[in-house]
Amino acid sequence: MERIGKLPKLYLTVIFIILYAPIFYLIFYSFNSGGGMSNFESFTWEHYAAVFEDKRLIIIVLNTVIIALLSALVSTAIGVIGALAIYFMRNKKMRNAVLSLNNILMVSPDVIIGASFLILFTMIGVKLGFASVLISHIAFSIPIVVIMVLPKLSEMNPTLIDAARDLGATHKDIMTRVILPFIKPGIFAGFFLALTYSLDDFAVTFFVTGNGFSTLSVEIYSMARTGISLTINALSGIIFVVTVGLVLGYYALTRKMKAPLAGVKK
Repeated sequence: MERIGKLPKLYLTVIFIILYAPIFYLIFYSFNSGGGMSNFESFTWEHYAAVFEDKRLIIIVLNTVIIALLSALVSTAIGVIGALAIYFMRNKKMRNAVLSLNNILMVSPDVIIGASFLILFTMIGVKLGFASVLISHIAFSIPIVVIMVLPKLSEMNPTLIDAARDLGATHKDIMTRVILPFIKPGIFAGFFLALTYSLDDFAVTFFVTGNGFSTLSVEIYSMARTGISLTINALSGIIFVVTVGLVLGYYALTRKMKAPLAGVKK
């Protein structure tokens, strides 16, 4: 029994090593004063300095962050409205149909979504660039938010709404004082996931980005095609650290939100 109990831990350890070893290997050589990843000569910060001295790269980072924040905010707002609409649908067949369409977008290959957006923007005459990337990111982030918010709505006791109505609450009061506070964890989870997906996306962005505008994922791909450069390692290391910071910040925020609820339950 003890051996069986150790198998899941061993399996997880192997999986984490496979996933994280290449990342730490890449970050390790970002401090190499040499020009490659074969021999570590000496410790240096020059590759990180090169990242911050590259004005074009800084602009691309800002573009990526702005796109991610705007798309996450807009998709969260639309996704919450969509989740509420699906939840309050009386026709079960229609609700299941809309939910299925939402789920199809979640599992559709990014290449197909990117190509579809490219065809759409070409047909309606939208110039490829900031606007096309932003619209695309909003579109593929909305289903993510819907999926994160719907479970919280399902957990909500319908009698809370009935009780609020009996006490004379208006539709606005029910929404702002009952429903939204209850589903707040799902809203934050949807926002952070949308933000992460936008920062990470390559396939869709590659199709809809135009000349003169780029994001980090597309830029790293372009840099990697020209040859191995330790600047890519440094940039990837910075992105990894920022991502870890976002994840830790998300968990810290969710803990703070759960603390008052735990106190109420006690």
